[in-house]
Amino acid sequence: MTTPNLTKPSPTLVIIRGNSGSGKTTTAREVRRRFGRGAALLEQDYLRRTVLREHDITRIDPVAPTFITATARTALDLGYHVILEGILHTERYATVLHQLIDNHAGPVAVFYLDVTFDETVRRHLRRDEPMSFTPEHMRSWYTHRDLLDIPRETVIGETNTFEQTVTTILHASGLTTVAPQTPCPRRCPHCARKADRTTTVTEAS
Repeated sequence: MTTPNLTKPSPTLVIIRGNSGSGKTTTAREVRRRFGRGAALLEQDYLRRTVLREHDITRIDPVAPTFITATARTALDLGYHVILEGILHTERYATVLHQLIDNHAGPVAVFYLDVTFDETVRRHLRRDEPMSFTPEHMRSWYTHRDLLDIPRETVIGETNTFEQTVTTILHASGLTTVAPQTPCPRRCPHCARKADRTTTVTEAS
């Protein structure tokens, strides 16, 4: 008699990178919103600027790269699908990102939002939330096609609409088909009631 494999599938790791103003944060938030509970959203700016209050420069031997990827690893180990977004410059983050990807047994999808500098400025100036930096700051940060150079990296150009970008990430990463693995969406009575309502609406339509 064959014993069934009861091991849970490994969660999905999604990395969304791009220059400031490329739309990665808004995109990542929408991807997580559409997935629902069971996916952890990790934003580089929040973890580095707010949690650590660390400047993003190499001269200080920054803690942020290790801290951010360790946080992602912990969330994955706890069963969360992870959506990690940020500029994540290869100069400082390539090594730790490659380690995170190579050491993850589950699905990995990496996306780079390839947007020209002029377009990043236009998008920056249209932000609903005012930002403390200027286009001059953005020019000093801008890096053309700062790819991780791995086989699983998908480049999304600026001609894609927001909806196309979100849809591409959801489908290419497999988040449209994987189930949440964390306790809240699997066992929480509130989540169960919400799922029942969604099923009822779907069946009635």
